[in-house]
Amino acid sequence: MNEALPLIETLFPRGIAQYLIGGILIGLGTVIIYVGTGIHAGASTFLESTLSYGSKLRHFQQPKFVASRDWRVVFTLGIVAGAAGYSLATGEFGWTTEVQPWRLFVGGALVGVGTRLGKGCTSGHGVCGVGSGSRTSIVNVAIFVLVAVGVAQLVMALGVTP
Repeated sequence: MNEALPLIETLFPRGIAQYLIGGILIGLGTVIIYVGTGIHAGASTFLESTLSYGSKLRHFQQPKFVASRDWRVVFTLGIVAGAAGYSLATGEFGWTTEVQPWRLFVGGALVGVGTRLGKGCTSGHGVCGVGSGSRTSIVNVAIFVLVAVGVAQLVMALGVTP
């Protein structure tokens, strides 16, 4: 254990308490949503559910989108409100990155396509799916992690910088 302490301090210079508390809150939130709706929480269906309010396209009018759109909007607003509340309570506002905006946009678009192809996002599969023992979610999360590690290693080897 003594050998692991410097590694933990290097990886988590501000400690692990905030991650532990955050994880507990995420877990409680997903339990509340599941108990209240019978649906696993996940953010990737939010856009399609929201588009069902204004779009007449048949895809967006599917019963699964229309029936869950109200609570999904509240769920997503709760994510934003929670982050805002934390920022107000701690005085830590915003974030910075050296990554070029076009790279953020392309990365976001790829993640969006991936969530549709993977039938869910990292939060849905990673928190709810794995937690409920879904084989599909376990495979998806393993693929997410392996691809992310592979891409990170490739980008680093190519010398790409923000």
